[in-house]
Amino acid sequence: MFNQFRNKFLLDDSKWNEYTSYFQRLEVPAKTILLEEGEISKKLFIIEKGSIRVWFNNKGKDLTTQFFFENQSVSSIESFMKKLPSPVVIETIEPCVLWWIQKSDLDNIVEEIKEIPELRDRFINMLFERTFDYIKHFVSFIKDSPTQCYLNLIKERPQVVQRVSQHYIASYLGVSTVHLSRIKSQLLHKK
Repeated sequence: MFNQFRNKFLLDDSKWNEYTSYFQRLEVPAKTILLEEGEISKKLFIIEKGSIRVWFNNKGKDLTTQFFFENQSVSSIESFMKKLPSPVVIETIEPCVLWWIQKSDLDNIVEEIKEIPELRDRFINMLFERTFDYIKHFVSFIKDSPTQCYLNLIKERPQVVQRVSQHYIASYLGVSTVHLSRIKSQLLHKK
């Protein structure tokens, strides 16, 4: 699993093996809750296989904020880093093979590599990729119409449209499934 990351972190073999040994493998079915809203996040997950969505409940309605796929890391970053109650739920969409690490183990790794700027920066960039994606989605959500948001999704993240069910995509776009069907129908008629 970790071979694709090996060239990103220039460590000697013994350190690499030590750090990867902190990760535990986990296989779970679709619709498994990995973190509940309000819990303190103590794990960071890396997806080997499958997909995950991050969402929150707004007055009884699920609002999806992000999707994650193979080779991406996911956690409630706010909760994980600050030990605050998670504002979101992390749930598998497909059956998943995951690798997870405890916050305390990750803190130990970060403590060791923080004196090596290149390693520290690569690691931090990997962790905060979610935040950057979320900000982009948030700005688009405010600025663009639901149709434009859907077109952006098709262009920038086609795996979401290919692998995620329509009700989760509608939740991500902030529309009903009926409205999403209308958007798709209108786009088909424009072609």
